[in-house]
Amino acid sequence: MSEPRRCWSSADPAYVEYHDHEWGRPVTDERGLYERLCLEGFQSGLSWLTILRKRPAFRAAFADFDPEAVAEFGPRAVERLLGDAGIVRHRGKIEAAIANARATLALREAGSSLPELVWLHRPADGGAPRTAADWQASTPESAALSKRLRAAGFRFVGPTTVYATMQACGVVNDHLADCIVRAEVEREIACSTTV
Repeated sequence: MSEPRRCWSSADPAYVEYHDHEWGRPVTDERGLYERLCLEGFQSGLSWLTILRKRPAFRAAFADFDPEAVAEFGPRAVERLLGDAGIVRHRGKIEAAIANARATLALREAGSSLPELVWLHRPADGGAPRTAADWQASTPESAALSKRLRAAGFRFVGPTTVYATMQACGVVNDHLADCIVRAEVEREIACSTTV
């Protein structure tokens, strides 16, 4: 009997679990979107599996990605994080995560929200990709969202990083047409309460 069809193959159970139960499923809460935006920024130049394996350490280091807590991080916290071998120790990415927490709060204070801004850029359904070659690195929607995020004070949010966040959070469903979870993810997206 053949293996069920997934978007990517991996012998790592954590990666299979991530694919089957998290990637592409709708995330509409502020903390969840902030976390994924930061993690996609940390992933830049690295494999996603590296970030996935380090996610518990990232959550511990960044106060479970509570934007209010991370917004209070100052220079001493940056130095502490640079010494934390459990995470990716890149000063620019660490400082970006802190700036992104502050920008998340600023959006809220301005009467908007990170979920509202992200989901506002959901594209019209473009159909299911048939192979991984059909995946795009960025789209006009991710470029527009990137521009809006940067204008709001977010960092490490280029169009490619933003598109990866959109894929991860169900703003787009990039599960392949014959993937075992595509239909289920599509139903969840349709039923989700977006802002």
